[in-house]
Amino acid sequence: MSKPFDMELFLVSVLTGSHTTRQRHLRQAKAIQTAIAERWQRDNPWTWQQKHLAWFLNHHANLHAESTRYYYLLTIQLLTLRLGKSWQFNR
Repeated sequence: MSKPFDMELFLVSVLTGSHTTRQRHLRQAKAIQTAIAERWQRDNPWTWQQKHLAWFLNHHANLHAESTRYYYLLTIQLLTLRLGKSWQFNR
């Protein structure tokens, strides 16, 4: 039995700002993780590709308000920073 991936431990090195901001990023990162795991069965960010995060922005986050999509984009930028990738995403 494997342990679930700890998103908080994964992002701790790139999280900055107030407590509320860090909590929002963690909450959104877990939502992103859940959506990608349900769609592609990849719950570990180290296995994600750019297409997975682009899919999340274009299909899942697209159902939300513009401000919410912006905050998801900020969280995705933190995820790509932590992964050490230079992926760019359109707003």
